[in-house]
Amino acid sequence: MRDHPHAGDTPHPDVWTGRATNRVQWLLALVGAACMALGIELAVESAWTSGIAPLVMSVVGCIAAGLLVLFGTLAFVHVDLRLDKESLEVRCGHIGVPRRRIPLSHVAGAEFAAYVTPRQWGGWGYRWRPEKGTAVVVRCGEGIVLRLWDGHTFTITVDNAESAVRVIRERLRTITPGPAR
Repeated sequence: MRDHPHAGDTPHPDVWTGRATNRVQWLLALVGAACMALGIELAVESAWTSGIAPLVMSVVGCIAAGLLVLFGTLAFVHVDLRLDKESLEVRCGHIGVPRRRIPLSHVAGAEFAAYVTPRQWGGWGYRWRPEKGTAVVVRCGEGIVLRLWDGHTFTITVDNAESAVRVIRERLRTITPGPAR
């Protein structure tokens, strides 16, 4: 185990926060912006003589692909994790969407995962695999695996995951298990 700021017997803060960032996603966002720029360039500087339909399809296609890539990648440039005494909240990207809030009463346990990769989950982002559960993966590296009372798992890549697992385990000792009614 690595040494982290919250290691040992030091008391944990009321609200624990963590974050993971993937700078490679910014390159993909630039590709999306370039597709949009190409679409705009085609619309403005068009000298196509084959008709309006191919031009419109090219412009709309470039802009749509650019927006999809741009917003799809910016949504998963980073993940923020907020853990208070009652719940764990995961927010993705700059506007915090997608977002998931899990009450600690729904959590059966937490484990530290030393190395989580996008390859294990089929890519970056908010992922679901029937045999593995759900995950928010924004980069390779350490993460948290939550075992929920309903039998599902939820994995989050976040820096200082060992500390988060310790805080979660400590808080689980004081919470009544099972889903809220």
